Amino acid sequence: MLTDLDNTLIAWNNPDGTQQLHDWLQEMKQAGITVMVVSNNNHDRISRALARLDLPFVARALKPFPVGINRAVRQLGLSKHAVVMVGDQLLTDIAAGNAANVRTVLVQPLVETDAWNTRINRFF
Repeated sequence: MLTDLDNTLIAWNNPDGTQQLHDWLQEMKQAGITVMVVSNNNHDRISRALARLDLPFVARALKPFPVGINRAVRQLGLSKHAVVMVGDQLLTDIAAGNAANVRTVLVQPLVETDAWNTRINRFF
């Protein structure tokens, strides 16, 4: 399972995540499902955000282009039919997943506030 970071996996302003998230990640691990973050953020930002979650990630994914998703699929060694991309934005997460030919799931953002650049994308 590939997932966006901010407002999908964690609230953009809460890097620790919720207990519900920690429980879900444990369930995924026990089921043998790898959860990997694919984010447009830089390596340092993602490393800090995921420090307590211990998840693999692809930084600078260049979404809406399929670059980061394709990189994640190669790193996982899976076929694209075995991968799903989960995200909260149509113009980045879902567009990138569609461009990479993987299944996509659009979710509601965790919080209503966004960084300035995300507000522009969400408007469109």
